[in-house]
Amino acid sequence: MNITGRLTRDAEVRTTSQDKQVVNFSVATNDSYRNKQGERIEQTTYFDCSYWITPNLAKLLKKGTLVELSGRVSTRAWTGNDGEPRAGLNFHTSQIKLHGGGKKSETAQATTGTNDNKAEDDLPF
Repeated sequence: MNITGRLTRDAEVRTTSQDKQVVNFSVATNDSYRNKQGERIEQTTYFDCSYWITPNLAKLLKKGTLVELSGRVSTRAWTGNDGEPRAGLNFHTSQIKLHGGGKKSETAQATTGTNDNKAEDDLPF
């Protein structure tokens, strides 16, 4: 499955009890449709994401960055501190494509390597 959305917060690297590192971040996707009355309805869906392949990618995953993710979705349910039932969507990410966002120049430099070529300075992302 693929989703495209913006990061709602900076990514964090956590270490599991088995000393494996995972990158955790949250993505919001937007969708819209018209109901029977012709009104435009906007719908936002939030995904808690995890990426296990390399923790170094966390440096590029900043709030506001547009990303395209490939992976699989799972659900989770729990009881909140207030005793109310809660549910959420998890996205287990296997591939991440950066499409730009908040700190565009940092993202462009990090994805292209060193920026010795003047043509790379004019990249639109």
